[in-house]
Amino acid sequence: MTAPRDTAFPPEGTRLFDAHCHLDFMSNADEVARDAGAMGLAILATTVDPRGYQRLRPIADACENVRVAVGLHPWWVADGRCGEKDVSLAASIAEAEPLVGEVGIDLSPRHVPEGSRHAQEEALGRICQSCARRSGRGGARDTQAPPTVLSIHSVRAATQALDILEETGCLTTCRPVFHWFSGTGDELARAVRASCWFSVNEMMLSTRRGREYARQVPEERLLTETDLPPAQGEPFSAERIAASLERTLGLLAEIRGDDVESLADRIVGNARRLFSA
Repeated sequence: MTAPRDTAFPPEGTRLFDAHCHLDFMSNADEVARDAGAMGLAILATTVDPRGYQRLRPIADACENVRVAVGLHPWWVADGRCGEKDVSLAASIAEAEPLVGEVGIDLSPRHVPEGSRHAQEEALGRICQSCARRSGRGGARDTQAPPTVLSIHSVRAATQALDILEETGCLTTCRPVFHWFSGTGDELARAVRASCWFSVNEMMLSTRRGREYARQVPEERLLTETDLPPAQGEPFSAERIAASLERTLGLLAEIRGDDVESLADRIVGNARRLFSA
């Protein structure tokens, strides 16, 4: 039996929310999804390519605590693992479905080959154009349907990502979520002014800059994430996801001078607003 696609997300009874988790990397994704539901853990499953989205969609349809986003990871675009057919397929899905990610731009020489910037920018631009069309650039969107949520990867490229989001209309028609934001202070300020959202994980909070950014993000646009697992093709567990989220919440509460349980409740509330019409 599949979960109704119009049910509220995260569902009632959710205790923890993961805004960026790679179920597509897990060999036992269906087991993790079911176990997470029993624990009160809701997951936005981001993917690295449209094939991963297609594999996970049946799991998301069967689990009310899981939603899946179509992705086109910049590393996969940069090194050719995602080619023209993948870009076209991802853009086609993004024009019809409300969840997109992981998409973005990475200009770190550690992660991507030199000379890949144009391909990454072109791919992100095409995805964003599809998202803006679906969400109704110029006010044409059906107001009963939620606008597109995008989980954005930007390394040394927050300005480029924001420029594309702005040029395509996504800043006004969609809900961009910067995953593990690592840009400059000026770029953070621009993203905040543009009403972007931010998902924070424990790795981000291990750096001084990350902790300061987590302190500055407006509470109403703050989300938690894990970016787990660390490797592809291996089994994982919902318990490890939950433990990472608990550590992140503890650090966030300390940084922001807050109560852990109250903060966790408000972040689940933020997630419900993120996915609502």
